[in-house]
Amino acid sequence: MQNKSFGKNILRGIRTRLGKMLNNPYRQVNINRFQLVRYKHLASGMPRTHRLFGRDLSFLSSTELLHGLKEIFLDEIYKQNLPSEPYIIDCGANIGLSVIYMKKLFPGAEIIAFEPDEQNFKLLEENVRSFGFSGVTLKKEAVWIENTILKFASESSMSSKIETGKNALAVDVKATRLKDYLNRNVDFLKIDIEGSEFMVIKDIMDCLHLVNNLFLEYHGTFVQQNELTALMNMIMKCGFTYYIKEATEIYKTPFIRIKNPLIPYDVQLNIFCFREI
Repeated sequence: MQNKSFGKNILRGIRTRLGKMLNNPYRQVNINRFQLVRYKHLASGMPRTHRLFGRDLSFLSSTELLHGLKEIFLDEIYKQNLPSEPYIIDCGANIGLSVIYMKKLFPGAEIIAFEPDEQNFKLLEENVRSFGFSGVTLKKEAVWIENTILKFASESSMSSKIETGKNALAVDVKATRLKDYLNRNVDFLKIDIEGSEFMVIKDIMDCLHLVNNLFLEYHGTFVQQNELTALMNMIMKCGFTYYIKEATEIYKTPFIRIKNPLIPYDVQLNIFCFREI
């Protein structure tokens, strides 16, 4: 009897492992197992297209594409209950995956999408055009605390950001004060601006009562943890309840930290802010 049970357990374990090996959640976004392997090894920098929901999606980095597809369409981190025609402000729209997701969820949504990176913005324009969306306003601008011109480290990736140090490759970009757009009720405000979120939230704090749901991707270093504490206090003062997930696992062993030189942050968090009724 024990031998039979042992054999059943072995077979069950083999089936489970095979199932995991053969399982491909990316099928939901039209990527088969062979394409998945190919995408994981494609060199970035060359314009390519992927067929998504019957439309051509333009992209440069296949690894960033896979990350975005998983986070937005498979894990559905932006899934929420909103009115049928919500007003959405997307700060840091990148190539438009978040715009596509929200328009797929809410076809009648009015969206303003900001993306300051030159190449990302071109892809954003192409993708919004490809999907035939109406009600989407695209702005090649960085969101900031004033209307000005800023230096911007344009990397044509998700890591493009406002440059506060000395970077010879930084380019001038138009920056717009986000607070100027918070003059009506906002159903969803998404802020993913690679390290500038503390300053921007501080500037718009007295307008956050107009925002129903708020998403922040926080980027910071250990020496900036006082800013993270202040940021969370501001969010609570504005009446939000929050839920936090780690956006990127930077340290697998936090007590023994081995820094990845390609990641400039010590902490990268997804912060979901909503109002309890």
